[in-house]
This record gives sequence, C-alpha cells and structure tokens, in this order.
Amino acid sequence: MEYQLCVPCLLGLEKPIADELRRLGMRNVAAENGRVNFTGGAEAVAAANVNLRVGERVLLELGRFEARSFDELFEGVRALPWEELIPADGAFPVKGYSLNSQLFSVSDCQKIIKKAIVERLKSVYGLEWFPETGACYQVQFSIMKDLASLCLDTSGDGLHKRGYRPAHNAAPLKETMAAAMIGFSRYRGRDDFCDPFCGSGTIPIEAALIAKNRAPGLNRRFRAMDWAGFDAAIWERAREEARAKEYHGDYRILGSDIDPKAIEIARENARRAGVDDCVRFEVADAAAFDRKTERGVIVTNPPYGERIMEKREAEKLYRAFGAAWAKTENWQLYLLSSHTEFERCFGREADKKRKLYNGMIKCDLFMYL
Repeated sequence: MEYQLCVPCLLGLEKPIADELRRLGMRNVAAENGRVNFTGGAEAVAAANVNLRVGERVLLELGRFEARSFDELFEGVRALPWEELIPADGAFPVKGYSLNSQLFSVSDCQKIIKKAIVERLKSVYGLEWFPETGACYQVQFSIMKDLASLCLDTSGDGLHKRGYRPAHNAAPLKETMAAAMIGFSRYRGRDDFCDPFCGSGTIPIEAALIAKNRAPGLNRRFRAMDWAGFDAAIWERAREEARAKEYHGDYRILGSDIDPKAIEIARENARRAGVDDCVRFEVADAAAFDRKTERGVIVTNPPYGERIMEKREAEKLYRAFGAAWAKTENWQLYLLSSHTEFERCFGREADKKRKLYNGMIKCDLFMYL
C-alpha cells in the first residue's frame, strides 16, 4: 500500500531532510514550512525511520481538510479510512496542536477527533466499545490556518533519541540538530574534525556516525514495528541494507571541553554509540585552541548566555575563542549561537549565516569558510 508520509521539523531544516529522503530513494519528496512530504509503502516507513539523521519523526498522514468549526473537524476526521491501519483492539490516543486557527482549544479538538475516530471504527467493526489493549497507533493532529492534518506516528520516541545518550550535561543539543550542523559543513570523514565545546559529545559522535555512514536508528525500536502490515522482515531488511552501506576508515575526530565531568560523559556516550574507536575526547580550554591541520572543520555549539550574567561570560568566551581561532590556519568554522552580538564579540563577520532553531531558541549558524 502506498502512503502519504511526512517528516515534521524545525524551521530551517527542511532542505537537508528533503536531501536525505531523496538519497534514500523516496518518491514525491516536497518540502513546505516545518515539514517534508513524501510517499511510499511500509518499506519506506522502515527505511526513513532507520536512516534519517535530521528529521524528528516519520508520520503517516491519513488526510488533510479545512476545519473552521467542530462540525467540520468531526466530519472530516470521520471520513478518513482509520480502519485500514487501526485494528479493533488498537489503542489510539490523540495529541496535537493548533496555530492561527479558529479552532484554538487543543483539548476540545482532541475530544472531537477521538469521538470521530470511534464513530468511524464502530461503523466498520460493529463494536460499541473499544478496549484499546493492542498496539499503540498514536494519532497526531495539527491545525494550521484552519487546515487540519491527521496523522499516525510511526516513530514513537523522537528520532533524535538514538539510544547512546541516557546521560548528558545541562542544555544538551539534540542529535538531529547536531547532524544538521555537520551536514551544512559538508563533513564526510576526509578532513580533521573538532568540537572545542563538546559537552556530552553529541556533535563529535554524530560526526563519527556520518563519517562511517552508519544509520542512526540501527539499534532502537519504532512504534510501527508493532503494527499489522509492518512485519519484522521489513525492519530487518532496512537494517541490513543500512549496514551494507557502512564505511570503515581512519577518521580524525576530536571533542574537547573545559569540564572534566562532561568529557567522562562524552566518552561513555561514544562507547554506547559504538564510535569510541574513531572519536577522541580530551579536557581543554577553547580559549587556548591552537590545533594544526592541513584541512579541518570545526562544528560547535558554545554556551549562549541566556541570562544577563551568563551573557557577559558568553561574550568573554566568544572574544577569547575568536582570538584563538584567528591565529590558526585551514580550519573552517560552523558555530551555532543565539547571541545577537556574536560577530562583534568574535571579532569577525561570518562569511555566511543560516537561521536555525535549537528547540525554541532562535539561533544563527555562523559559517567562517
């Protein structure tokens, strides 16, 4: 069966996700604000979940329609073919959001959608009550400018949860955002790679996964693995195909941080990710950065300084790192920051900038080429 699928994402990440999907051979890939659409069967669902580095989850869209009233929402939901996926014993909790729409009460929308799905399934299965004791078919809705989209979540936990980072330090960067930053740098394993503010090691670990071409979802479960029609053979095939594409080379990837505890956590996370053979971590002060390279890439996410005192500390840090980096040669730099005065503090305007969101924080990826 051919499904309409989509990958929701933070603004600014649509293109790298679309590029990933095209490389995976997905059909009808089309980006729009905050999501990338494509089509495919159960095999495409498995391949996208196992391989995507930047997308947050893979949703199976049942339909879209205008909904300016609760009656329109109810009728639109009831008209969708829920029985094609949800069995009589399936659990189907509902969650979602509404933005810039006449239907603004999320809790009321949840109740209407749940009731409409029940009515549809009652007419198909001839039941008055649904036990919901079977596999979970999480219903995800969004209503944007009165346009409702109704989906089932095939991923479960977000795709950023690779399974290697149960422990982390404060304010971690999501794995998906780290992978996106590395993607913008075009690092593929041939150059020296460094993150001088590595924290719990997310950026160097994602760089190692990219260098090895190792699929990020190889060792985790996905919600659709429990669904009828998505049998184990489909998922094992997706994993086998991903493993066959792995590279094995000599990679020079370094993460450093001034905090010894963070370095301990980073080393443990790298071990869990299976990349401790090609990532090195050490305690070092980014303000004293002086590494030599013939061709290198720095991808990093230093502290932003969201509070006043922290902001001053961040500015001091930017000045010191900027002065150190200016003395080096052959290092391209890709640095994420929300600080509006970053370039002034760093001592140089970026060659390029790209607007990204780290969670809800509006940032720029400053590129020094």
